[in-house]
Amino acid sequence: MGTIDADFAGETVVVTGGSSGIGRAVATGFGDAGATVINADVQAEPKDVDTETPTHEVIEERGGTAAFVETDVSDPSQIETVIEAAREFGGVDVMVNNAGVHRSLEFLDVTPDDFDFVHGVNLRGAFFGTQLAAKDMIDRGVEGAIVNTSSTTAERAERNHSHYAATKGGIQMLTRSAALELDAHGIRVNAVAPGPIATEIREGWADEARGAIEESDGLPSRAGIPADLRGAYLYLASADAGYVTGETVWVDGGSRL
Repeated sequence: MGTIDADFAGETVVVTGGSSGIGRAVATGFGDAGATVINADVQAEPKDVDTETPTHEVIEERGGTAAFVETDVSDPSQIETVIEAAREFGGVDVMVNNAGVHRSLEFLDVTPDDFDFVHGVNLRGAFFGTQLAAKDMIDRGVEGAIVNTSSTTAERAERNHSHYAATKGGIQMLTRSAALELDAHGIRVNAVAPGPIATEIREGWADEARGAIEESDGLPSRAGIPADLRGAYLYLASADAGYVTGETVWVDGGSRL
């Protein structure tokens, strides 16, 4: 199959949670496409078991421009710091709200602390990441793009995922609502909903995802890898998706069929 070449030269892209997994694949993808990339994460070191080099260093080694800003996205003031850092490179053109956490718990066992932790990063982080990036774009007169990371659990219930799924359902409506309100400013807001992707969002999940697929006789036929998501993010952020907003692109190997 052929490939599509993306060109983000001259643009600044912020990726939250860009140190590992999907965020790392997306960040390096934008870097390969010529963008200046800012990785906003709680740590620069990747959690992925097959690498030790921080994302921003990988992009720089490939000839790109990148930076790391230590960021807890549950704190809007820290997101503001990332936006300020982006202004040193001209300001945010693309915001990818990808940072996410997961705790596997039965519904009856979820505590307020569990709920607040997961919602603080996943939904609160995406909400204020969208809002603050949009304010920067509006202040600068830029018609930018925002891409949020949802999940197939936004529409499909799974055991031990109630508090996590609630955040992803919230991201679905955040994406649609923000798209409606920001359209007047020329800002598009979309989301990507990954299916079972073999990452270390929680310890052991990569192997668990692969094992679940092996036990299934339907789709998907394999667990996804972070690189499977890269093209969807680049497309939604590009001019090729200029008439696409408020949508969710499902990258799930057919698991919703």
